[in-house]
Amino acid sequence: MTTDGFTTCLWFDGQAEEAADYYVSIFKNSSVGRVGRFTEAGPGPAGSVVAVEFTANGQKFVALNGGPQFKFNEAISFQIFCADQEEIDHYWNRLTENGGEGGPCGWLKDRYGVSWQVVPDRLIDMIGDPDPEKATRTSRAMLSMGKLDIAELDRAYSGE
Repeated sequence: MTTDGFTTCLWFDGQAEEAADYYVSIFKNSSVGRVGRFTEAGPGPAGSVVAVEFTANGQKFVALNGGPQFKFNEAISFQIFCADQEEIDHYWNRLTENGGEGGPCGWLKDRYGVSWQVVPDRLIDMIGDPDPEKATRTSRAMLSMGKLDIAELDRAYSGE
């Protein structure tokens, strides 16, 4: 990793390496980088993973085994902008599998409790359209959904 830009650090309780491998398996342009291990100095058992650098969808992350003190919540989420329904379905299905859970309006939590928003890349333009009827119809449709359905959003936007 370079010192340019930002790296998001995700705090886990013993699952840092597992989580890094999980995210790398879901996103394109992803890889696991350096793995740091505790030494005899601790605080974890010598040889166990303290941190894993990884890239997911071109974004830099560090997964840290920090302990049970902190949990993820919806105050922070990652947005995944999708070009089509196939992408939405892929990310939604992979991120909710094995303990993840879907939420309203394209939001979900993965098996680790990390919040994601899986949305069509054009959604902001649709709900922010200067035509208030188009924006309102699209917003109402979105608010009625869990996983977002692009065809349904397009129908609402066009007034069909």
